[in-house]
Amino acid sequence: MSLETYVALLRGINVNGQKLIKMDRLKAIFESMRVERVRTYIQSGNVVFAGAPESTERWRSAIESKLKEELGYDVDVVVRTKEELNETIGGNPFGGAEGETEGSIYVSFLSAEPTEDAANVLASCQSDVDEYRLKGREVYVRCRGQYGKSLFSNNFLEKKLGVVATTRNWQTVNKLAAMAAE
Repeated sequence: MSLETYVALLRGINVNGQKLIKMDRLKAIFESMRVERVRTYIQSGNVVFAGAPESTERWRSAIESKLKEELGYDVDVVVRTKEELNETIGGNPFGGAEGETEGSIYVSFLSAEPTEDAANVLASCQSDVDEYRLKGREVYVRCRGQYGKSLFSNNFLEKKLGVVATTRNWQTVNKLAAMAAE
């Protein structure tokens, strides 16, 4: 059976002392799910793994259930295939690599495509400092200041769009894509 490569993005772990988990434990939890080539990247809950060809929704559900069983608390997870992650990089509406564009780029990965009504609510929100582009299940945010002070924070996007989101900076997105290609 051929395996597919996936990237699991955990929301809200190891942030401000909340939902603490060491990456070696996270790796072991994934390995107990009978997946292969499990690798983690930095402490914010990024896991690259190879597994049976399944929908990303099915993987999300299985991972969330396993994390709840092992950790005793809920962790929201967004899963993308290697190909979807590469499409995210290729779809950057702000142009080239970070440094070639004004400001820092972040990608908020959404658990589902928001409804048209939710997208319209977000479209009514503007900032004099930062800007965003909603494309399918991703929101690209260009911050000209600090992300922590951006109007388009992860929590803001979740409230406006009504879906789970988890945000990564452009460097992390590219690193995960490189790891998935290995």
